[in-house]
Amino acid sequence: MKRCTVRRFFSSISIAIVVSACAFALVAQPKPSPLGIFDGHGDIGTVLHPGTAQFDSATQAYTITGSGENMWFGIDDFHFVWKKVSGDVALSADISFAGSKGNPHRKAVLMIRQSLDGNSSSVDIARHGEGLTSLQFRDVAGADAHEVQSNISAPQRVRIEKRGDYFYAFVTGKDGHLTPAGASTKLVLTGPFYVGIGVSAHDKDALETATFSNVKLETLAAETGSKPVLYSSLETVAVASTDRRVAYVAPVHFEASNWSRDGSFFLFNQEGGIYRLAVNRQEPTRISTEPEVHCNNDHGISPDGTMIAISDSTQGGKSMVYTLPIAGGAPHQITKAAPSYWHGWSPDGSTLAFTGQRGDNFDIYSIPVQGGEEKRLTTAAGLDDGPEFSPDGAWIYFNSERTGSMQIWRMHPDGSGQEQVITDGNNDWFPHISPDGKWMVFLAYAKEVSGHPGDKDVSLYLMSMADKKIKLLAKLFGGQGTINVPSWSPDSTKVAFVSYEYLPAGSRD
Repeated sequence: MKRCTVRRFFSSISIAIVVSACAFALVAQPKPSPLGIFDGHGDIGTVLHPGTAQFDSATQAYTITGSGENMWFGIDDFHFVWKKVSGDVALSADISFAGSKGNPHRKAVLMIRQSLDGNSSSVDIARHGEGLTSLQFRDVAGADAHEVQSNISAPQRVRIEKRGDYFYAFVTGKDGHLTPAGASTKLVLTGPFYVGIGVSAHDKDALETATFSNVKLETLAAETGSKPVLYSSLETVAVASTDRRVAYVAPVHFEASNWSRDGSFFLFNQEGGIYRLAVNRQEPTRISTEPEVHCNNDHGISPDGTMIAISDSTQGGKSMVYTLPIAGGAPHQITKAAPSYWHGWSPDGSTLAFTGQRGDNFDIYSIPVQGGEEKRLTTAAGLDDGPEFSPDGAWIYFNSERTGSMQIWRMHPDGSGQEQVITDGNNDWFPHISPDGKWMVFLAYAKEVSGHPGDKDVSLYLMSMADKKIKLLAKLFGGQGTINVPSWSPDSTKVAFVSYEYLPAGSRD
């Protein structure tokens, strides 16, 4: 009887130990987050109707419902599902909206933001209900937002990457694989920040719903060893809104976009050739310039739209100016001395303006369009460059370093009346006057940058010709090749330019 009691006693202890161990294991096992990879959610900004967020652990999909008037200007109103992180990260997801009758401007976003304040600095890739997909960004708290629109509508999957202070957008193309959208921006975040997904109804009185599936949040390691891939993007920017749009992006180096006189296509140079890209088309075609096959980024279109001027170094290894039919053909040599770099065509089509090095000095020259004797227009020490006629033919605008920094100047076509147009703390290059004569766009480097190199943070500025007031059009990574040549749309509402990205090679799917 006693032995039986002892056995029962030890059995009870064993059971208790097992139960206790199981209980400990249950306590130590963390519960799955109700938000999957994210930590929290809530309404951001001013939202009249509370949003919701649900995570389906079986399908690993997030369903977010949000209200809010917009995610634009100085504040974002939306519902946000987030995780607080540091360092370099990437977020990818498939996005689909619930229903097809909602506000066409409703937005579903992948976002990185400094804080949960509505006016926080932030960068996001936004899918709109109508299909528009954009990289949106607010540089500092409370500032107006800006965007770079993708040329891919309603991609199934999107991605945003933060690498240092640069942010990059990716979208799926026709092959279903993620590829650079050609949209990027620089924005400095301090300390930890928030990364997540969200929905705005674009209507303060409504609620809209989107599903985010195959959501992937990654910590990006520093790239070592492999050479990054250069992507070039031909962009346009609207002077009224400063909204940007990618027209063409490719993993090659191309430069210097011209806009055709009828607005139907662009020209640019790539690997020694001149290429034509129809507006709203995906692939360019090469224009025949044989035997001149080393064209650089100084090229442009005649006032009547029938000819191209190119600068090419095939003969003798130094650039000379040629003209040829815009459809292609054998180039006709214009300049005799080299190097010479074309930059401007007089409005009456009779004269070309170019930069030439004669001896140790770079100056501005003009020459009849048929060829003949060149005329020297500037004699100041240092570099004079980028000559371009005003639409009325009364002036040639150019940039000159004669005062110690590169600034914008102008003179009459005979070289008289040389005067400084802009005085600022930057190094300013390549003035281009709009066809209606109302605006001038130019490229600005920081004051410590010498020359016009590539791979720099630069700005495009717009000056009113009426009151000389200047505003920022765009900040971008570029420089050499960005806007060397005339690039206005014929209706004077937009400017074309080229920006660049260096991205690690490899799949992001």
